[in-house]
Amino acid sequence: MKKITQISTKTILLLGGLVLGLTGCSDDDDTANNAAPIITSQSLKMDLTVRKKENAGVFMQAFYWDTEPAGEWYNEVSKRIEDYKASGINRIWLPAPGKGASGGLSMGYDPSDYFDVGEFDQHGTIKTRFGSRQELEDLIQKAHANDIEVIADIVMGHNSGGGKQANPFRGGTEVYSLFNESNGNASGKFNRSNEHFHPNDIHDHDEQALFFAETDLCHDQQYVQDWLWGRDDSVAEFYKKTLGFDGWRFDYVKSFAPKWVKSWNDKVGGFSVGENFDGNQQVLKDWVDASGSPAFDFACFYRLDETLDRANDLTALGEADNMLRKLDPANAVTFVANHDTEKDVNPENRISYNNKLLAYSYILTHDGYPTIFYLDYEAFKGQLKTLIQIYTTLAVGDVEILETNKDEYIMKRSGSGDNPGLILYMNISKQSKQRVVKTNWANKTLVDYTDNSRATPTTDAEGNATLQAPAGGYAIWSVTKE
Repeated sequence: MKKITQISTKTILLLGGLVLGLTGCSDDDDTANNAAPIITSQSLKMDLTVRKKENAGVFMQAFYWDTEPAGEWYNEVSKRIEDYKASGINRIWLPAPGKGASGGLSMGYDPSDYFDVGEFDQHGTIKTRFGSRQELEDLIQKAHANDIEVIADIVMGHNSGGGKQANPFRGGTEVYSLFNESNGNASGKFNRSNEHFHPNDIHDHDEQALFFAETDLCHDQQYVQDWLWGRDDSVAEFYKKTLGFDGWRFDYVKSFAPKWVKSWNDKVGGFSVGENFDGNQQVLKDWVDASGSPAFDFACFYRLDETLDRANDLTALGEADNMLRKLDPANAVTFVANHDTEKDVNPENRISYNNKLLAYSYILTHDGYPTIFYLDYEAFKGQLKTLIQIYTTLAVGDVEILETNKDEYIMKRSGSGDNPGLILYMNISKQSKQRVVKTNWANKTLVDYTDNSRATPTTDAEGNATLQAPAGGYAIWSVTKE
């Protein structure tokens, strides 16, 4: 055994010397020998930077629950604007900007003073949790300079942080419904009292699902409408014309009628999306029709959570009309995670970390307007940059499901004009999969634009090819460059 080992070592040294001798050849020697270049899947790809589709872009939720460092979040986001632009982000969603009842700890969902965006000393702080008014305006200006719109979170269903006041419609019970310069509204704009909340002399409530019943704003009160969006110096006009926001994310829209969203948008305009926290696609569609606004596709979110995490079965992804994006793709804002789902202890209300990229491969190849969650972008930046580029270039044309079963989901985008489209192959099994697929491309070499597969299959005259997907992963196929 020792003698064989010694001979093998000498042989290796001899071969090593031969390799060194070959690699030491001059460029002229290489040319003389007509050395062929190494062909890789990367070298076969089309240049996607010149194929960006019109009005393409992706939504970024630029915060998470309990952002840190407190008081500096606008500056943190500002540092990332150039990177967002380079990645293909065209809108960022910021948290509710007004001063909340919990002061420097507030995430904005306990609104007290809508006009205090970090300049009045109240609730124990001047800055909001996210920064000062100047820092907010600087961030918005920087985003605009990079062609990125900025969306404000609008919490207009309930208020917090006012002073105690007896409510005659509650039998004289005191509730925190007094908002003025001395009670949680230092700006002095949109002062409120018990008549502006429920119950009042108009009705007991406007919608059934009351989040904070004792301080649920009554939008049927003309005074409330005027200050929220109707006046020239309303909350909406201040956010848009003075601060520079470009649109709106409406929080918890179950707590007020969809007509109020329509009224806000008719008055001030801009992009908008509603948070209708409901997994029923028809409920979402009905709200979209009534409000005239897009909505987050919670039905899509729950189908992804169900198939990837709970059922471990992709079959439901192929069922007809079980998502808002299938009923109304133009008004479906898809997502994989948000500030609420990520802090929810119930595993049925969030998609597991291990399946995040599979879920993103779905929303970033299908129709709908996809949202990237801040923490996910930080965790999977390289992969998400690739998926965003694919979405903004190749994800065009009709959606056709080619195969769906327990382990596999294969979908084709038909393309448009000289844009070839793509094929998504998801595989949640523990081994790699391959399948003969009918493509739109005859006699073409294909490549996986995610680099999760290094195969380069060729289609036949009918467009058939054997495509692959890695275990527990995905591949996105399209044609190679000409």
